[in-house]
Amino acid sequence: MKKNIEITPNIGTLFGTRDENLHLLEGGLNVTINLKAESVEIEGAARDVDRAEQVFSDYDQLQRSGFVFNNGDLGSMLRIVINDPSASLRGLAEAGKQRSFGRRTVQPKSINQRRYLEAIEKYDMVFGIGPAGTGKTYLAVAMAISALLAKRVNRIILARPAVEAGERLGFLPGTLQEKVDPYLRPLYDALYDMLDPEKVDRYLEKNVIEIAPIAFMRGRTLNDSFVILDEAQNTTSEQMKMFVTRLGFNSKAVITGDVTQIDLPNYRRSGLLEALDILNNVDGLSFIWFDESDVVRHQLVQRIIRAYDEHKAKVAEDQMSLSLEGKGGNGNGRSSVPAGEREPAAAPAEE
Repeated sequence: MKKNIEITPNIGTLFGTRDENLHLLEGGLNVTINLKAESVEIEGAARDVDRAEQVFSDYDQLQRSGFVFNNGDLGSMLRIVINDPSASLRGLAEAGKQRSFGRRTVQPKSINQRRYLEAIEKYDMVFGIGPAGTGKTYLAVAMAISALLAKRVNRIILARPAVEAGERLGFLPGTLQEKVDPYLRPLYDALYDMLDPEKVDRYLEKNVIEIAPIAFMRGRTLNDSFVILDEAQNTTSEQMKMFVTRLGFNSKAVITGDVTQIDLPNYRRSGLLEALDILNNVDGLSFIWFDESDVVRHQLVQRIIRAYDEHKAKVAEDQMSLSLEGKGGNGNGRSSVPAGEREPAAAPAEE
């Protein structure tokens, strides 16, 4: 099946640098796109051609309405449309416009990010689990700010376990707040990125936004709040149970973590891992899993995460091989070489 679409000033900007967006559509939708003098020819299976044509139509309508794509959002949305037949370019763009994220316009850049935002809107408690750079914390803070500015909650509480590899709080100089601030810095960074610094400082001063280690949550009931627990893989079982039972009326909780980066001392079991086992079948919760394809940092980060995963798999395979070799390949711990073929024992050294 073939279809021709007229090239207009609006459509032309869809192509991208060196036609990268057209190549993306070709590979993702299994179509061939040929540029003619005044039109674009799309060739492929009828269903695939229709999906590609819908992308061009949506883009044209968005441009006519004055919509502006920022910071690579177009490429990210196209990837979602390619991977999710139920998604449309226009739907994603307009859904993004409906949310207020302070001074930032934040668009989901993958299917899992989109599911994450939808889950936060729908459920009162959401777990976001995956590697660094997938937007778990950033998007949670964006949704918290959106809820605060829309007056759906009265305050934001951001918590983090004060646990890092190789350091203890007692050895750091300063007051308790000065000791824990370095551990909470990523949360401050997200806030200052989305709100004017003066507004952030005012909210912090009035405790409209509270940033604290998870130990400060004990004994509290959090009503009318948007609560985020970051780096949850470094909570103990007791801390995690304490946190998930703090939720009060008209509140939401988002728990984020990376189960491959647990820094708890003495091989203690991660509270996040335990929660995944215990709460998996509880109604009203949602678990969203991210992987390297959701990384929205530099493209190199995706390749680095993939390399570490491959290395981890190779190490596990090598250890299994060494274990089998140590057992002589027969599984009983004895040598599989016949006694008559073994090398003689070395003679004792002379004193």
